[in-house]
Amino acid sequence: MALSFPDYLDLDYTAGRDETADAYPTLEDKLEKAASVTRTALEQYERPAIMWTGGKDSTVVLYVVREVAADLGVPVPPVVFIDHFEHFDETEAFVHEWTDRWNLDLIVARNEDFARIGAEPGDEIPLSDLSESTRRELARLGYEGDTIVLDADTFEGNHLLKTVALNDVITEHGFDGIFSGVRWDEQDARADETFFSPRHDSEKYPPHDRVHSILQFTEADIWGAFWNYIVPDAVDGYPVGHVPQTTNDLPEGTHPTDLPVSPKYFEGFRSLGTESGSSKSDDRPAWVQDLAASKERAGRAQDKENLMERLRDLGYM
Repeated sequence: MALSFPDYLDLDYTAGRDETADAYPTLEDKLEKAASVTRTALEQYERPAIMWTGGKDSTVVLYVVREVAADLGVPVPPVVFIDHFEHFDETEAFVHEWTDRWNLDLIVARNEDFARIGAEPGDEIPLSDLSESTRRELARLGYEGDTIVLDADTFEGNHLLKTVALNDVITEHGFDGIFSGVRWDEQDARADETFFSPRHDSEKYPPHDRVHSILQFTEADIWGAFWNYIVPDAVDGYPVGHVPQTTNDLPEGTHPTDLPVSPKYFEGFRSLGTESGSSKSDDRPAWVQDLAASKERAGRAQDKENLMERLRDLGYM
């Protein structure tokens, strides 16, 4: 493993180790740390990029990057949206709408092997129809079947449709630092992440670093950032700190589509994955729900703890 990669960086890869969100007691403390990590990243990486799913966590990351980039007088890095073929239509529409509003450089990454054959979610695909590189990735996972069902919520599908797509775009564009919206409190598998996380083993993935600027946030903190900063900055006249209880509780003349908040969160989803693999346990908006009473990703079929370490070792976000 080439721990010196890339040789122009001077980073503390242990920063954040053994810390918890308790080390940052207020929302302002958390945002200040996010800004500090982001500033270091924008100053050090020559070709950074931002992973943006259109979800709440990555939108907070994007907001902080945009703010710090403006302070530094540097361009906002490209944003990468991974098309795993199973997004909610609303998610894709949201990403493209706010790409235009924020004047972002959007890169859509996908596994072109499946796009080439016109595969749809649920299709059973003979491995003989796939490229040698895709078959090699399946062999790397120990997959022994003659066909594979296109499903981003399986172990194999997650790797082929998300991780491989990400690795391909990193290689194509030469990205050296990838901003990612993971948090310590999401899952046990992420509790030991650091603010700057090396991915330098070239036998596993194209060497790069992950920049985890919001590790210190909780789910409640994420929504606090929206209603106190992100939404008021994006919507003229929106009262700072106003938390709408329903879509009818927005300021007069304001519609949910005016907000940089995915409409699926208004419907009650707390985490957005695939259309078939995501569900909601409450009809109230995500931020109104009792966030401590249930797991945030309870409706996400893929995120089973016993798979996370295997996926992360392959480069999963």
